[in-house]
Amino acid sequence: MKKLFALLLFLPSAVFADIKQEFVTSAQITVDMPYVVTNKAATTYTLSGNNITPSVTSGGSTTSGQIGGLNVSSLTAGVPAMISTETSVTSAGSAFSKTESLFMGDATPSTVTPSAGIAALPHLSGQTTIGSGGTAGTLALTSLSSGVHTCSAGGSGTSCIGSTKVTITID
Repeated sequence: MKKLFALLLFLPSAVFADIKQEFVTSAQITVDMPYVVTNKAATTYTLSGNNITPSVTSGGSTTSGQIGGLNVSSLTAGVPAMISTETSVTSAGSAFSKTESLFMGDATPSTVTPSAGIAALPHLSGQTTIGSGGTAGTLALTSLSSGVHTCSAGGSGTSCIGSTKVTITID
């Protein structure tokens, strides 16, 4: 019996295993585009004073005690029309002061069309931010099946990303 048991140890045994391997390689190169962000300045009107009486004339009729200003129901290219304020001294012979200011905001610019990657900028009183676009130059990315990536630098505003994922699963 001992001889039979020793013989069984040397017989080939079957091993069952699932082996799965997966290689995923990805590459990406990017060249940034030019951009412009611009903000229009708003239209503002202020009036202040002492010993003055404001009035507004509209349609041939004058209304005392009213202040003109901006007519937002009448816009031209995004800019409101102005309503004039007339003032008169309330107590003749007494000191008076009057401060009136108007800042006419920017008209809505027409469509900006880029030419050769650069956009002609409208002249606005608000803030303008410009981002220049990238230049591809010699930008290149090589990805080998071995997982080795080689990136050749491009100009400003460019980037490259190479990655390899290796998965081995044994069940």
